[in-house]
Amino acid sequence: MYGILVINPGSTSDEVSFFKGRKLIFHKVVRYTPEDLKPFENQKVTSQFEMRKKVVLEALKENGIDLSEINAVIGRGGLLKPIESGTYEVNEKMVEDLKNGVMGDHPSNLGGLIAKSIADSIGVKAFIADPVVVDEMEPLARYSGMPENPRISIFHALNQKRVARHAAKQLGKPYEECNLIVMHGGGGISVGAHKNGRVIDVNNALDGDGPFTPQRSGGVPAGGLVRMCFSGKYTLDEIKLKIKGKGGLVAYTGTSDIVAIKKYIKTGEATNGVNPQLVSREKAKEALLAMAYQIAKEIGALATVLEGKVDAIVLTGGIAYDDEYIVPEIKRRVSWIAPVIVYPGGDEMTALMIACENALKKPNTVKIY
Repeated sequence: MYGILVINPGSTSDEVSFFKGRKLIFHKVVRYTPEDLKPFENQKVTSQFEMRKKVVLEALKENGIDLSEINAVIGRGGLLKPIESGTYEVNEKMVEDLKNGVMGDHPSNLGGLIAKSIADSIGVKAFIADPVVVDEMEPLARYSGMPENPRISIFHALNQKRVARHAAKQLGKPYEECNLIVMHGGGGISVGAHKNGRVIDVNNALDGDGPFTPQRSGGVPAGGLVRMCFSGKYTLDEIKLKIKGKGGLVAYTGTSDIVAIKKYIKTGEATNGVNPQLVSREKAKEALLAMAYQIAKEIGALATVLEGKVDAIVLTGGIAYDDEYIVPEIKRRVSWIAPVIVYPGGDEMTALMIACENALKKPNTVKIY
């Protein structure tokens, strides 16, 4: 029975879990305010390393877990070079690329770094599994129309793979024999075509592709964006925020909080950033339906990638909890393609724990970065 420490750094929070076997001993979420992160503004994410590592060690101490009880540490995978799906031991090359932000600077880069630091201090191994840069796209999916700017694979690989395997089991087939379309919806939205165990096409959920999301613009009219960039009205940082951070539902309603938007639609009460001067109750509802519309359109497009042979459509992530507007609207538009299976939320900590457990039990399956 392995003791496994799981670390999941996010943009404004850290999640820490410790498992003994399959039993969760504790799970802690630490959320950071803008004031907490202000000292690190305009610095690389590695500047937060000591602060976030301290959070992990304090969580262990608070819950009475001695470091000697840990058999392995696994962290959320960051923005590495494109790799195949699987579990990877954190080696020096990976540490170097995470520190340098080889594919971008994001708090998830700290997952592997903190895992490696703690693991080294107690003489155990550190791993990551199915990071966002998992790349199984087919050659045709990479064409964008601009050779200098190919389509790339950045998506919620960990949770997409997790729920895809659950759906395959529900269908009574091996994942490697299924054709699935999986939508993970949170602050970002990724929609992937899973064919015989590989994600052969998926939108870049991080950087402006696919449906608009609670915080991101998704794919926007290219000509209009270019004119905005050269209008002199916006700085580079302001444009980047419009694409990621202040786009999508935030731009239309003032908030990314779907629960608050639904409350406003029903009662007219504006909470948690909903801006009545920006959006009427009717338009707020329309914005939610428009997001569902774009998700459904992306699913429909991927049905053509799978040549219409789709075993199931899977909806997951926080957005999948909304059974009033978003999920029903998606179902209404795509259920003719294939059955729709809903797994709300995303238990990434358990998925990471299982990947780590499998790595310890079957070390020959561990991949090298």
